[in-house]
Amino acid sequence: MPVDIKNVLVCDAVDSACVELLQKNGINVAYKLKLPVDELCKEVKNYDAAIVRSDTKITQQVLEAGAGSLKVVGRAGAGVDNIDVPAATKNKVIVLNTPGGNSISACELTCIAIGTLARPVVPAVQSMKEGRWDRKLYSGSELYGKTLAVLGLGRIGREVAIRMKAWGMRIIGYDPITTEEEAKAAGIEKMTLDEIWPLADYITVHTPLIPATRNLVSAEALAKCKKGVKVVNVARGGIVDEQAVLDALESGQCGGAAFDVYPEEPPKSEVTKKLIQHSKVVATPHLGASTAEAQVRVAVEVAEQFIALTGKSQVYTSYPGVINREVLANYQ
Repeated sequence: MPVDIKNVLVCDAVDSACVELLQKNGINVAYKLKLPVDELCKEVKNYDAAIVRSDTKITQQVLEAGAGSLKVVGRAGAGVDNIDVPAATKNKVIVLNTPGGNSISACELTCIAIGTLARPVVPAVQSMKEGRWDRKLYSGSELYGKTLAVLGLGRIGREVAIRMKAWGMRIIGYDPITTEEEAKAAGIEKMTLDEIWPLADYITVHTPLIPATRNLVSAEALAKCKKGVKVVNVARGGIVDEQAVLDALESGQCGGAAFDVYPEEPPKSEVTKKLIQHSKVVATPHLGASTAEAQVRVAVEVAEQFIALTGKSQVYTSYPGVINREVLANYQ
């Protein structure tokens, strides 16, 4: 099946472990970061494959410029929002990501976000730094005995469930693909969305952003929830309707929210900015994968899959992150 990968262009900063592994396996690597689109279009013709993170957009224009030479685009991360997958497929370019690389880091940030909504640590720290002693102002609530709704029961959702169950939370979850048995193995009671909304004290989302999941947590959904429900989004901007959460925070229907991702990054819209500034919101700048361990893991996973695609290694033989597997048929 081998895909002939001799020269790789690294477009965004990735851990050096990626470059070292590729070079060790006889693949040449060029590091050219944050190229303007016109330069990227010129460069891409000289390479068999490209590696990106979040900064570089692999658009139809870039893919067409690389037609005939570019065979693979790999993202050192979980999503492929910045790669035009239909255009890649049309141009016979394999698109792959590193589905497991960020899981633990994103999961842990989610758990920390849930904790900071239960106990207002962030404003309490700030008040102490400002010389105040506001013990009564920052009393919180226990997570023990509360119900956490996990929407999306893939790797990250299940890892969150396992950890928060250890805190004594009841875990309920929704996923159209995961079976009841798989959910049960992670300690999750699988339910429909309509069953979930009235039961949840906390809601966390762990789905990809696709038409079916856009605004999954909507004004309509929040209206069906308990008064004071808290919402966490460490997955993708747009899964939670920001305006709906802002309105629910103002009315008291939503008791707090934590966001690490936004429809536009860095945020520009007035709604997002207002949400970030809200006193009951904990906002972070897309830190889900920002750990030393995750950065090494995703970098190595991209390299391993590139090497596996060449068919020359007995050590690296699988490429679980390939998104458009139909393109592989062109190399068989």
